[in-house]
Amino acid sequence: MTYILLAITAGIAAGYLCRRRTIVKYTGSLLSVVIMLLLFLLGISVGSNNQVINNFTAIGLDAFILTAGGTLGSLFGAKWTYKKFFTTK
Repeated sequence: MTYILLAITAGIAAGYLCRRRTIVKYTGSLLSVVIMLLLFLLGISVGSNNQVINNFTAIGLDAFILTAGGTLGSLFGAKWTYKKFFTTK
């Protein structure tokens, strides 16, 4: 955990020091590529795990329920927040 916090702190410091350089303009594209690579490697890891593959239907149903619940909760929370703070009475 310490390494993760140090990496984040180092990234913030590097971003602050390099904020006026032109290379910073390309960090969004580079970040997208790195995230896609990480997701691809995660897929390889999941696909090579026999326990996950053998229980895929049960895991998939649980994942769908959690995803649907999280999405619906976020939508209701956003709607409530919008009505409470961003509409005039």
